[in-house]
Amino acid sequence: MKTVAVVTVGAVAAEVLAEIELCLGRHFGLESQRLAPLGEPEFAWEPARQQYSVIAIMRELLRFCPPQAVRLLALTEKDLFIPMLSFVFGQAQLNGTLAIVSLARLRQEFYQLPANPPLLLARACKETVHEMGHTFGLTHCLERKCPMSLSTTIQQVDGKGENFCANCTIVLRESLQLLRSPDMLRTEEQP
Repeated sequence: MKTVAVVTVGAVAAEVLAEIELCLGRHFGLESQRLAPLGEPEFAWEPARQQYSVIAIMRELLRFCPPQAVRLLALTEKDLFIPMLSFVFGQAQLNGTLAIVSLARLRQEFYQLPANPPLLLARACKETVHEMGHTFGLTHCLERKCPMSLSTTIQQVDGKGENFCANCTIVLRESLQLLRSPDMLRTEEQP
């Protein structure tokens, strides 16, 4: 069985981890393997921005993917950025191994609103599906309800659904089929 290794960067609540593991099975048909949590990513702290560099964290995470895992998903409570954007909800390697999701701006408390645990879990699942979708070759989708649509605000996250649109479903199925039967790719490439 193909597995996704799940790791936290710093502390993440157990109920969030459990929901994300269910989400991975529901949307990708993959089992998850929880890794020991990583420490606080002080090496990625950017004092001028008061945020953490997702690029620095991803560089470090690449060393932790177990050989039997097909993907590595990291979760963190840290507020992440890339140089060209003020923040990111997550980041992933397109057709790669690694995806990371930040819970910081998915929490109602970030917007000075009362905590809403069910809403946090729903948002975390959508962003996990989005970032994991990138690792399976999916790019941003124009369908606003598709989890692969681009989210630059929390309202856009809330406007998305959890299920892929028809076009993204086709691409994902092909990618998952190749993952499960890598010999198919070699057969198709032969003359």
